[in-house]
Amino acid sequence: MRTLLFSLVLTLTALSAVSTAQAQDGDTVYPTAIFAFQERGADVKGMGAQVSDLIFANLVIDPSMYLVDREDMKKILQEQELSVSGLVNPNEAVQVGQLTGARLIVSGSVIQAGDKLVVVAKIIGTETSRVTGANVKGSLDDDLDTLVEQLSTNIVKAINDNASKLVPKVVPQSERIAALKKQIGNAKLPPVTVSIEERHVGQATIDPAAETEIMVYFRELGFDVIDSNDAAAKDAEIKIVGEGFSEFTARAGNLAPVKARVEIKAIDAKTGQVLAIDRQTSVAIDINEQIAGKTALQNAAATIAERMIPKLVKAPGKKKSKK
Repeated sequence: MRTLLFSLVLTLTALSAVSTAQAQDGDTVYPTAIFAFQERGADVKGMGAQVSDLIFANLVIDPSMYLVDREDMKKILQEQELSVSGLVNPNEAVQVGQLTGARLIVSGSVIQAGDKLVVVAKIIGTETSRVTGANVKGSLDDDLDTLVEQLSTNIVKAINDNASKLVPKVVPQSERIAALKKQIGNAKLPPVTVSIEERHVGQATIDPAAETEIMVYFRELGFDVIDSNDAAAKDAEIKIVGEGFSEFTARAGNLAPVKARVEIKAIDAKTGQVLAIDRQTSVAIDINEQIAGKTALQNAAATIAERMIPKLVKAPGKKKSKK
């Protein structure tokens, strides 16, 4: 069995910030990252990677799941100095979700207790930081394949039973904007321009999905959004610039899963100071590859908008009290 530092399984996804999808049988499934398991005990050395591999093998044959390049994910996490082992904690899980598009992380431990063997899986929601688990018990002489097959079944059951706690409900755009309006209140809204370069790898981009989504959020919140190519753009106080790309991963039946990444900066137009910077990875699926790409870009941009916009508003000036 080839050793894997970690493996990532992304399930079929649809329209949400980091998309949820409906499997062919109608059940909801979620993008899930599987990390290498820790080893506790002298006689279980090497089993952590084997357990990760076997869980991966059991899940990847499910038609509602597809595999995203593991080396790419490994590189992203290592660049951010994030753990790729069973030691990943709920706080790191939030960052992993933002960087990889995963809504759930499966990590855990292989534990020796005398001549007994316990394999514990920890399932973390990347958006809620909530945790649930699954486990199997056996002996050191038991067939590891059989134990992990049962553990894989238990993991799927744990996800199905606790999904409403692990993964937040998909919130419509109108509700997300309403929540932002409440958060911003009567703050001063500076005029902005938005310019995000986008491309879908291997195909021409028809129109900018991420740029359009960002502009919708600013306009709905009451910002003066100026066309970056218009002469009036010189009046903008903040320039929103960035880039996004989407790429087809691997066909799942008749469906086309696509992963997208968007990176955005907010720059003070007068000083050039970077006021905020953010990035988001998202995945989406559709029969049409282009639509899936646009959905993934749109979802990533919406998530960034929710985090970034509150950082850009100015508190309303206070009137000086009369003495």
